[in-house]
Order: sequence, then structure tokens, then C-alpha cells
Amino acid sequence: MFFLLNVFATCAQEIKSQVKDQYEDAVTEATIRAIPSGKETLSDSVGNFSIIINAGDSLFVSKDGFETRTIDPAKITKEVVLNKDFTWKDLLNPIFYIKNGGLWLLLFIVFAETGLMVGFFLPGDSLLFLAGIYSSSLIDSVFPGGTGSPFIDLIILAILISICGILGNMAGFWFGKRAGPFLFQRKDTFLFKKKNLYQARDFYDKHGGQAIVFARFLPIIRTFAPIVAGIVQMDRKKFMYYNIVGCIAWVVTMLLAGHYLDKLFMTKLNFDLKQHLEVIVIGIVLVTTLPVLYKLFFGKRKSYPEENLNTPN
Repeated sequence: MFFLLNVFATCAQEIKSQVKDQYEDAVTEATIRAIPSGKETLSDSVGNFSIIINAGDSLFVSKDGFETRTIDPAKITKEVVLNKDFTWKDLLNPIFYIKNGGLWLLLFIVFAETGLMVGFFLPGDSLLFLAGIYSSSLIDSVFPGGTGSPFIDLIILAILISICGILGNMAGFWFGKRAGPFLFQRKDTFLFKKKNLYQARDFYDKHGGQAIVFARFLPIIRTFAPIVAGIVQMDRKKFMYYNIVGCIAWVVTMLLAGHYLDKLFMTKLNFDLKQHLEVIVIGIVLVTTLPVLYKLFFGKRKSYPEENLNTPN
């Protein structure tokens, strides 16, 4: 009997790990099953699990809405990645773009949010915040091995994103100069709402050239501000000055906040921001949209005419 217990103890092995999806969110209540022994357990509220397996067992990790993985216990690490099936909700998650498109998709989104009128729904602020956290991995995807310096990675990233943001605003400005009268006469569609143009124009009228800088920090407004600047025939040199200043201020602020807050929280509080990305994204969205929401619900309401909409002189 003692011999059999000793053999069992030698063959048995405890496996501890954490189940996450490809977006680094913990996967709760994932089923971890050892085959052929048949032992089974579930991941807890933070994705952790512990299971004792026998020699020769393989681990099967599964959950509805996720892929099923077969893992060799000898190769298991502190994290088990279980890929989540795509849903349309993922498009609202900024880390979806970083994980699936990397740096190139990030640069396109920054351009599209200001250069393409339909880009107003893209997650600009939260995406840049996360880009600050993942700056080294983003640069590593373009320069294999990276630069060896997180600060240099951050500078390169800031330069690339700033260029795309500046070019996006220039495209919006050019579009406004060419298509302004047509836009104010156009009927609303699912992606185009004329009231967004009016709100951007009111914002521009109130703040002048500085509106181009302020608009960078306001979702929706930043999409239409350069278009309105083109519509009202703002001086090109003046526009470029505010465009460059505003874009650099926006990009650097968001990237530095993501990069250094992540380091600070991890060092001082042992709190990994990457484990709470959903809360962070919601917080950023609320902070950046509060001025817009306040004006929408508490500001003086303006009625916008449906006809005789002339381009401002």
C-alpha cells in the first residue's frame, strides 16, 4: 500500500495557471479537464485555476464562446490564452485593434478619426492610452527586437501617430473647403448627422483657432472641427499651426499617461492596469465626453434649421 501511494505521489502533478483571452481579460468559469484521468475544475473570478493531474494526462481548456485548447502540461506557463470568438462588441474595445492590427491599424485609425468623416465612432483617446502601455510591443512589430529603450520606443510611436493625426486633420480641412456647402445641404444618414457639423461649428465660433487644439481632446468634435475650419475658410497657415500643436499635445498626453501610469501603478501599488482595461477605457470615454454630454443635457439648446443652411462667411 505504501508503495502504491509513493508511486501515485511521484506521478501526480499540481498545475496552476490563469486563463485569459487574447485581449488579456481574465476568463472566468472556463472548464479545465484532464484527459484521460477525467479530473476537472473551473477557473475562478480572476481566471486562476489549480488542478492535480496524473502522468500522461493532457489538459483541455474550454468555454462557450471561446476556442477549445489542448495543452501539454509540460509546456504550460503562468497564463493560458483562450481565444474569444469575434463579436461586434469587440469593435468598441480598443485593445481589439492593437492585438489584431498592430501599429499600422492604429495609425490608420488616428488618421481616419479626423481625416474621414465616418471615423467619429473610432476609439481615439482610449486607443492612444493603451498604445502607451503597449508602446514597446507596437514598435517591436515594425523594428524586430525593438530599440532596447522604452523611452525611445515611446518617442518613435509619438512621432508616427502625430504625423498621421496631422495628415488626418489636413485631409478634413481640405475636404471642408471643397465639400462644405454640400455637407450643410445633405440629409442625415445612419453615419452622417448634420447636427454634429453644427456643434463643431459652434465650438469653432466660440474658441476660434484654439478650437482646433481643444477639439483634439473631444470625441466627435475632433472629427468635424477641421472640416468646419475648411468650411469657414480659415487661413491655411493658421490652421496648420493649431493643427500641429493640438495633435502633438493630444498624442503625447495620451501616450505618456498610458505608459507611465501603468508603470506607476505597477511599481507603487502592484496594480496591473492591463488587468482592468475595460474600466480604464470607460473612465477615459467618460472624462473626454463629459464636456459634450454636459452641453448636450444642460447647455442652452439650439435649434438648427433644416433648410437655407448657408456656409458661414
